[in-house]
Amino acid sequence: MNISKYKTLVFDCDGVVLDSNRVKTDAFFKVALPFGRQYAEALKAHHVEYGGVSRYAKLAHFIENILPTGTAGANLEALLQAYAAEVQSGLLACGIAEGLLALREQTIGTNWLIVSGGDQAELNDIFEQRGILDLFNGGIFGSPDNKLDILARELGAQNITEPALFIGDSKYDFEAAHAHGLDFVFVHNWTEVKDWEEFVSENDLKSLPSIADLLP
Repeated sequence: MNISKYKTLVFDCDGVVLDSNRVKTDAFFKVALPFGRQYAEALKAHHVEYGGVSRYAKLAHFIENILPTGTAGANLEALLQAYAAEVQSGLLACGIAEGLLALREQTIGTNWLIVSGGDQAELNDIFEQRGILDLFNGGIFGSPDNKLDILARELGAQNITEPALFIGDSKYDFEAAHAHGLDFVFVHNWTEVKDWEEFVSENDLKSLPSIADLLP
């Protein structure tokens, strides 16, 4: 893959830059478990099905569509706080993609951004603590804004200049990239999309195991 032709590289975070998909999945299950295992399993399944969508939308869906109406303790802000506490330690300990620094060295003149479903403030803090914040000179963006809105805004501000490549591991990543005319590559080593091979084939997508496979 000729990575050198791109002026902008847009990265998803979970499952692409950080090996954190399992961290997030476990956190959703744990915060829902006090309401009952059946509801925790339902939220976990919803999270996996809609990979890349923000915690705000998923936990709102949990309250509005999974839990019985009027369930005691079903407060969005409290669930968001509990979820953030669950993921914090996991994000500080999970693996960072091999080849990330080497790819940065190979693309010195390229603008790098994170566009994630994760909380924006949390991501900036985690990336700073892990020593990779400065790699993403175009900024680190996340929820409560969704990926479609972030891409539209950053394209409009010319922070994303084309040709641009979105590197993701979820169906939503592809949908967001495609909606804005960005090239897309699906990285699959850490994805939680169970039918990713079928999805890649149906949409005629380029797929690679990991970021390291983007290196020349």
